[in-house]
Parts: sequence; structure tokens; C-alpha cells
Amino acid sequence: MSLLDKASDKADEALGKGQEQFGKAVDSPEHEFKGRVRQGAAKASYAVDDALDCVKSKTQDSPFVSLAIAAGVGFLAAKIFGRR
Repeated sequence: MSLLDKASDKADEALGKGQEQFGKAVDSPEHEFKGRVRQGAAKASYAVDDALDCVKSKTQDSPFVSLAIAAGVGFLAAKIFGRR
């Protein structure tokens, strides 16, 4: 995850917080809701980016284990979906 992505997520979270506060100030449930959704999306983006960073570091640390796991998952998927 690049610094630009992190900055963008932080900006979206801050904008969402501001939008939520604006909605509260002008008694607009629509703006409050949109603000909460924007904040939630930014937080979800953090979680996804962290998970991808974790997977990336684990695969770089032990590529053969990662390859074996991927092969196993592919084999199971083929067994499950190949029965049709």
C-alpha cells in the first residue's frame, strides 16, 4: 500500500466525518448516512490493504508454502465445481 493510498483513505475518512457532522448540524439524515458510509468505506479499505500487505509479505517470506496452499485451494475448487 502506497503512501498516496493511505493519504487518500485518510482524506475520505475525514470527509466522511465532516459530512456526517454537517448532516447533524443541518438535521439532514441523508448527509449523516452518506458520511457514515464514506467513513466505513475508508476503514474497510484500510482492512483490505492491510490484508493484502500481509499476504504479500508472507508469500515473499515463504513462496513454496504459498504455492502449495494455492495448489491445494485450486484442487479443491476443481473438485467442488467440476462435478457439474
